[in-house]
Amino acid sequence: MPKTLKEMRILASETAEEARPEDIDYVIAERLALTPSEYELKQDLVLTDDQVKQISRDMKKLAKGVSPQYILGYAWFLGYKLLVDRGVLIPRFETEELVEWALDNLRDGDTVLDLGTGSGCITVALAKEAEAKGIKDLHFYASDIKDKPLLISEENFLTYGLNVTTRKANVLLGLGKFDLIISNPPYIKPSEKGVMDKNVLANEPEEALFGGEDGLDFYRKFAKEVRDHLNSGGRFFMEFGFSEEAELKALFAKELPDFEVEFRKDMAGKPRMLFGKWTK
Repeated sequence: MPKTLKEMRILASETAEEARPEDIDYVIAERLALTPSEYELKQDLVLTDDQVKQISRDMKKLAKGVSPQYILGYAWFLGYKLLVDRGVLIPRFETEELVEWALDNLRDGDTVLDLGTGSGCITVALAKEAEAKGIKDLHFYASDIKDKPLLISEENFLTYGLNVTTRKANVLLGLGKFDLIISNPPYIKPSEKGVMDKNVLANEPEEALFGGEDGLDFYRKFAKEVRDHLNSGGRFFMEFGFSEEAELKALFAKELPDFEVEFRKDMAGKPRMLFGKWTK
């Protein structure tokens, strides 16, 4: 049985030999509550028997292709620790940029909808960051098409002491009116499966990933419904696939001519986010 972190890493790489080294290191570091620098500097750290047993179980799951965040039962998003489980999309770093953009446009008294909430990561981050900035009297709603994400998101809202109204809904059908809508919707094309991480395909919910043949099914429904669900001067923020900018510009120009629409690139320089404002 390994006694040090260094020995544990060697055993782990043998147990989960097809797993990415960074996934192995991430799971071990999280189990030991070590920062990346501590993890590299404390290779002689002596592990307890319980730690060795836990990490050994983790590595067996990793060897079977289970995502690291599902093994741990949580993911990090903009510095917030969030419960995740199978059936819920694992939060993406790119979506943090969307939250930062929306935060800059949040006003006192806004009613906010997190459309397709998943783990609730967007609402948690937006609500807590708004609180830190002194933005007041916000009213949060979160919706999803499936029950499992709503249950998980409610746990996360409870953990962070947030008062959020949750609703089961397909896009905007049956929901009320809002000042701001934010969403990371399904936008991947089935034709892109071949270039996707196999762990994502094996673990994460298809309905949160794939957006129809051209990836735009959600956006078409949203564009047709959004006027009935925004207050005058309302705004929306959405993520999209980097190859879909031209199609979305054409779609919104046709369906939402009375909206100002802006597109932005992510930190990697890829088209990733859009903002719309009703000029009514």
